[in-house]
Amino acid sequence: MKLLTIPLTAAALFAFAGCMHDDTPKAKVAGSNGMASDQARVARAKNDGQGVNNDRLQVVAEFTGPMLTGVAVSKTGRIFVNYPRWGDPVQYSVVELRNGKPVPFPNVQINKLNVDDAANSLIGVQSVVVDDKDRLWIVDTGSINFQPVRDNGPKLVCVDLKNDQIVKAIHFKPDVALKTSYLNDIRFDEKRGSDGFGFITDSSDAGPNGIIVVDLASGDAWRRLNDHPSTKADKNFAPIVEGEPLMTRIPNRPVAYMKIGSDGIAISSDKKTLFYCPLASRRLHSVSLDALADRNKSDQDVAGTIKDLSRDYASDGLEFDKQNNLYLTDYEHNAIHRRAGGGDQDEVLVSDPRMIWPDSMAVGADGFLYFTANQLNRQKNYHDGKDLRQQPYLLLKYPIGSSTGRMETASATR
Repeated sequence: MKLLTIPLTAAALFAFAGCMHDDTPKAKVAGSNGMASDQARVARAKNDGQGVNNDRLQVVAEFTGPMLTGVAVSKTGRIFVNYPRWGDPVQYSVVELRNGKPVPFPNVQINKLNVDDAANSLIGVQSVVVDDKDRLWIVDTGSINFQPVRDNGPKLVCVDLKNDQIVKAIHFKPDVALKTSYLNDIRFDEKRGSDGFGFITDSSDAGPNGIIVVDLASGDAWRRLNDHPSTKADKNFAPIVEGEPLMTRIPNRPVAYMKIGSDGIAISSDKKTLFYCPLASRRLHSVSLDALADRNKSDQDVAGTIKDLSRDYASDGLEFDKQNNLYLTDYEHNAIHRRAGGGDQDEVLVSDPRMIWPDSMAVGADGFLYFTANQLNRQKNYHDGKDLRQQPYLLLKYPIGSSTGRMETASATR
């Protein structure tokens, strides 16, 4: 598979033909709250239009149709994205980009929505992630448009990329994936247990938040830090996005603050520490991976290993590379930050006015950081019923040099 990559400053990308329905995805290949005042944040957001280090930012693909969230890149360079069911018509939940076309993956049948057979149908996919064993894992929330989960809907589906066959499906019990749960993103420790452990954030906006731990061999799963303050949204939190406070604004309802909890998640390259953050917060936390995985420890014991890490922006996605560099999206400033070597020095890796709501990230074996920009903040629920999104949505990439061990230089620090 060869995907055309074009810098943002290049001419228009070539159109992809062959999508027969409007609801079919189309692709064109190509800290702490007290650190700054809201007035200063508005001024800073309005000055972010020039971008930082964006001369090497490249468009991988443009998408029309439903908005996307997750991206995954295999060791051989295969690219997968997913579409949640948040109101847009979604024909296929998971697709692979093949020769510029979004092809349902791993097959058409599992992508057919069937709420009467939620155990065998993809209901509401929030993320896709490739693990170190080069397996694609699909996180199915079991929820449509943030409604209570369907019975047998919340699950993990594993696809062997050697033959593109489903080799495992892990269904979560009701005391793990609650009726109010929203399974968001997953990271792995492949050497823990006989087949690895997975760690999933529950970002519910209507119930307990936390981190779900799952033994991938047995399918046994349990909740950690259940409704712990570190997993919760900040009270009365209104991030500044595109120069405006972002709040839920639905016609005939009171204006409300965002309440989405633990969302971004990443595991350090030494597999000792898990990092996580609520979506509706500028907080960032870390916790011991050993403590999370030890069923003999109480939640109080686990919480004793939490560290609070300061910063002055809000994130959606988190990701580590093999050199233990932490990448953090910054949806308030159309940016991605980096903390080198697991340290606390924060630098702007890249920003660009087209990076409207950078969502999920994946490190490719080619030394690029791939990420989606989906204009989440422009959805109608934040703008009195008016959909302000302007298609296409973007899949972008930026060189980080992870495959060679070297690091590209970023110049802006905060």
